[in-house]
Amino acid sequence: MHDIKAIRENPAAFDAALARRGLSAMSSEILALDSDRRARIVAAETAQAEQNRASKEVGAAKARGDDGEFQRLRALVAQTKADIARLTAEAGEQDIALRDLLAGIPNLPLPEVPGGKDEADNVEIHRWGTPRTFDFTPVEHFEIAGVRPGMDFETAAKLSGSRFVVLKGAVIRVHRALAQFMLDTHIDEHGLQETWTPVLVKDEAMYGTTQLPKFAEDSYQTTNGWWLIPTSEVTLTNTVAGDILDEAQLPIRMTAHTQCFRSEAGSAGKDTSGMLRQHQFEKVEMVTICTPESHLEEQERMRACAEAILEKLEIPYRTIVLCTGDMGFGAQRTFDLEAWLPGQNQFREISSVSTCGQFQGRRMNARYRPAKSEGGPGKPDFVATLNGSGLAVGRCLIAVLENGQQADGSVDLPAVLHPYLGGKTRISATGQLV
Repeated sequence: MHDIKAIRENPAAFDAALARRGLSAMSSEILALDSDRRARIVAAETAQAEQNRASKEVGAAKARGDDGEFQRLRALVAQTKADIARLTAEAGEQDIALRDLLAGIPNLPLPEVPGGKDEADNVEIHRWGTPRTFDFTPVEHFEIAGVRPGMDFETAAKLSGSRFVVLKGAVIRVHRALAQFMLDTHIDEHGLQETWTPVLVKDEAMYGTTQLPKFAEDSYQTTNGWWLIPTSEVTLTNTVAGDILDEAQLPIRMTAHTQCFRSEAGSAGKDTSGMLRQHQFEKVEMVTICTPESHLEEQERMRACAEAILEKLEIPYRTIVLCTGDMGFGAQRTFDLEAWLPGQNQFREISSVSTCGQFQGRRMNARYRPAKSEGGPGKPDFVATLNGSGLAVGRCLIAVLENGQQADGSVDLPAVLHPYLGGKTRISATGQLV
């Protein structure tokens, strides 16, 4: 949600930031609605003062026997009462209209975000590892001989349709080991607090993290109105919705491993093979709640947490900063981590780390009270929020399988996973964990 005061104070800067996102100027429309709303509020307050004055004079007119003045004042009180109700209702309608208008406008990019129209204009800022040289032609994850017995798309289609998978045997054990390894690393080494949250949420939670109202078609809703979370960013971030925190409580750094659900609206024909793009998947999410002054530092910290997972798994990757035309709706700046997939011979996204500034905090009415100064306690202000994948478990599984594949169809697994697999180090060509 945007700060209407900031738009009033500098409408040109607001429009210029929207232009960087490829959007038309909107400040005139916003400020006209805001001005009309405020005028009605002032008119209602003026009418209330008039009603209060006339109400006092009614008794005096009756006491002195001035029936004409008494009747005039009674009519005036009744009229002003009706005017107040009408103006208040109109102001309320315009307040909702203004809120809805602002809710549909994406966050403003930070000045340092590169301009551009789409992913072709994203900028690589970091690269780690060297893609392995194979003495055979590497294949995609679902084509590896040792993986095929444990990755069943036909049964999943029978159960649920396309974009689902049944994992079993060695493959699901590696998948589970990856999630546990990620959690342990974030908790023990990165200082994040493990949190377990529901996967069904109310409208307010989806609104707070910008999935509603604009992107309802991207998520699933139950018949009784709950939403299946697309990521635990929704639940973790909304844990502070409506709260006023003390500055001493910040930053709050959380991580959670959950099932996630996405309709993949608009992705028809994209990544139809394998488990790269699924309706149901698992993710280890990271969320930070902090002061506005520290959000950029926190984004670099969160990015380092995600990169560390890939490095421990020995998966080559690159980090890019998304351009203004490729950023998500709620982001001010986004770093994407892309893992090298030899089966596709390209880098593919495995994590997005975004700072939203105070955009989500304002939507959730999540605030903090600055520490006391010489002038006394600071005035409450909105928190800043960040989110990032740490990592997408299924996509990480793909990267581990493709980078570790051998000519005979077996898969060598990263050393950091061996303790989570009972000391086993490989998936054999026949699909056994050995």
